[in-house]
Amino acid sequence: MYNEVTVVGNVISGLLPDFPNVVCVDDGSTDGSQRVAREAGAVVVQHPVNLGQGAALQTGVEYAVGDPEVDAIVTFDADGQHRVEDAKAMVARIRSGEAEVVLGSRFLDGRTKLSPLKRLVLKVAAIQSRLSTGMALTDAHNGLRAFHPMVARQLHLKQNRMAHASELVQQLSELKPRWVEQPVVIIYTDYSRSKGQSLLNSVNIVADLFFR
Repeated sequence: MYNEVTVVGNVISGLLPDFPNVVCVDDGSTDGSQRVAREAGAVVVQHPVNLGQGAALQTGVEYAVGDPEVDAIVTFDADGQHRVEDAKAMVARIRSGEAEVVLGSRFLDGRTKLSPLKRLVLKVAAIQSRLSTGMALTDAHNGLRAFHPMVARQLHLKQNRMAHASELVQQLSELKPRWVEQPVVIIYTDYSRSKGQSLLNSVNIVADLFFR
């Protein structure tokens, strides 16, 4: 989370009935998000300064795999864009032994509403990812993911910001776990749009593809 004080409490409260072990990685928030997250019932692991999504993801994974009883790890956005029911379905596929990695996709059905620009950028990113890694993903930049801990322990992300998504797929292609995609819904709210996330992420994805 990064400055999500108005929404993160509700996100954590929504998760806890089904996911009692919520770890919230605070990426240098200055608005009191840490206090709200703790009061809502999450364990908070803090970065002293803002490092970016990739760094937060790596910190969270490293913390989670330290629990010897963990049987699945889910990455879940703090801003309310992900759904608990999608996360539950993904974990079920890990626990059943069907897959060791489950990656969320907005493009396996038509429920997620995207702007034409966002849709184009994500489609191009998926094609680029397929060509560079051989993994036939339909959505290479979806933050909702589930991992078996044996796979999670082998992830070592060095890219702190948007490039971490491409780096993650590259590492998975080298590890060769059993993976599947899961149809999920991403909820683009007035709150997330007010932060400029949709347009900013599109620009960052294009920059990542260009420099790679």
